[in-house]
Amino acid sequence: MLKLDRVIVPLKVLLVLLFLGLIVAEVLSVPGQFMESAREVRPEFAHIPWLMLAFSLLVLVAVQVIIVCIWRLLDLVRGERIFSEQAFAWVDAIVWTIAAVWLLMLLVFGYVAGFIFFTPELRDPGIPVVLFGIGLATSVVLLLMIVMRALLGQAAAIRADLADVI
Repeated sequence: MLKLDRVIVPLKVLLVLLFLGLIVAEVLSVPGQFMESAREVRPEFAHIPWLMLAFSLLVLVAVQVIIVCIWRLLDLVRGERIFSEQAFAWVDAIVWTIAAVWLLMLLVFGYVAGFIFFTPELRDPGIPVVLFGIGLATSVVLLLMIVMRALLGQAAAIRADLADVI
């Protein structure tokens, strides 16, 4: 357990710092950025910065939910209960949170890409390209978490079989 503490304790410190950084971003950075963007755009496009603000805040909150789930999983690892049903519940929470972000991203991407496509004045593909890239990255993380959940299930089954044998 001592070797695990060498990794778990610094990881928890970094998770706290990341969580606090996300709070700062939610309260100061992201709203300020999109409020400035809302002032600069023409009135007929003023809803897009607000849509992006809402989307960004929801994604930041989702990352905070995932941080809490990871924290709880680290507690289970430390207590040698990682193969319990609780672990599956926390991993499922991570998977569903990522899936919700992916679906939200798909909706926002479709709206913004369609809006830009049908508005000749907004031919800059920057936002759709960034959203598409984030969507691809989110897809990879979601599929990776599904594989990790399956691996956890296999490891739990093997551990249960070994416990029965012993």
